[in-house]
Amino acid sequence: MKLTPLQKRAERRSRNQTMVDMNLVSLIDVFTILIFFLLSNSGGIETLPSPKAVLLPESVAETTPRDTVVVIVSGTEILVDGRKVASVSDVLAQESDLVEPLKAELDLLQSSRQVIRTENEGLSKRITIMGDKEIPYRLLRKIMVTSARANFSDVSFAVRQRLES
Repeated sequence: MKLTPLQKRAERRSRNQTMVDMNLVSLIDVFTILIFFLLSNSGGIETLPSPKAVLLPESVAETTPRDTVVVIVSGTEILVDGRKVASVSDVLAQESDLVEPLKAELDLLQSSRQVIRTENEGLSKRITIMGDKEIPYRLLRKIMVTSARANFSDVSFAVRQRLES
């Protein structure tokens, strides 16, 4: 008896098919342990993203950082929420205190954030500046002036917590 190619394929498939017996109880145990581990280690610790190019000053402050717009100032560039907006050398070379690319980015962020309740309106005006401890005060002042002109009234500075021994 001659088999058609379709029948040959079906016979081969049934011959090569092996029954795999999986024990789901052990898999469920592993996932339960994994979920417990992830939930227990996701505590209330809030940290700001700190790039390696920025060495923060130290402080003995006990308050934790808030969820805000983050402006990172390294020795070479200025970033807003991870996006480069300006070069430090260009900002220091200009005469005015207003940094136009930074103000444009902050205005864009301010307009994209919607405030649902009026009592939360103050929370949308918070900004955190992560400045390298070696940046000149003149640059820091320009960033603060630009933040104020973009209607960010609550300015915080990110620092490393000094461990007292």
